[in-house]
Amino acid sequence: MKGIAGFYYVYAEDGEVYECKAKGIFRKENQKPLVGDDVEIQILDREEKEGSITSILPRRNSLIRPAVANVDQAFVIFAAENPKPNLMLLDRFLIMMEREGIPAVICFNKKDLVSPEELEVLYETYAGCGYQVILSSVNLGEGVEEIRQILQGKTTVVAGPSGVGKSSLTNLMQEDVQMETGEISKKLKRGRHTTRHSQVIPVAENTYLVDTPGFTSLYLTDMEEQELKDYFREFQQYEGKCRFQGCRHIHEPGCAVKEALENQKISRIRYEDYLGLYEELKEKRRY
Repeated sequence: MKGIAGFYYVYAEDGEVYECKAKGIFRKENQKPLVGDDVEIQILDREEKEGSITSILPRRNSLIRPAVANVDQAFVIFAAENPKPNLMLLDRFLIMMEREGIPAVICFNKKDLVSPEELEVLYETYAGCGYQVILSSVNLGEGVEEIRQILQGKTTVVAGPSGVGKSSLTNLMQEDVQMETGEISKKLKRGRHTTRHSQVIPVAENTYLVDTPGFTSLYLTDMEEQELKDYFREFQQYEGKCRFQGCRHIHEPGCAVKEALENQKISRIRYEDYLGLYEELKEKRRY
């Protein structure tokens, strides 16, 4: 449920939370338990609720930043204003999710702080390339029901920069947490404000949120620039329609993606981010 300074808090089958250390063998194998992992533990002290992690079960997926495992979806929250949304940062996050095959839902919170026109641009930019987009205002209670339905029955990693209302939203989802899950939250002593560690929070039956620290920067690692185009959803339908095989959709003549851009079928904001990220990956390889 949570890992802190070498201690791992494991919610066991008996309904108790055990404070565990991980066996040294994991270090040798360069393996580390992640929040969201299914593990086997050996109970060392039932009274003190202490144990030892003996094995990490196979993962369905895992992320490096935020460091979590076995999630069904990502719910990424940005503010529509205050702080102004950094769409390049959002695109980096979406690329990481596409690469891991984790479905992402985008939420623009604080919708009451911008004009309907500005909101429309944000909505169209991402809904236009196939993402589910929610416009919410935690303060006004708008979009909250829709969010509940999206989270229902899933393990969702909640991510986004600091100050966008992530914690308020997570707290809101926990309001009617049943006794058992409330107990877990108490045992894990979750700070009411800034989240410094990833943590699994049970919010309803079979419904878990993985709360993560806010990020202000993300770098794409271990990726070749040629791969990048595969993670922009809106390019997919033009795959194979360009004049040249292996078209990078940048300077090549007869490029179907650039043609779609000219015809406003693809968002210019997203395309500019693609060019920026492509250059960044190319530079990185050079050094």
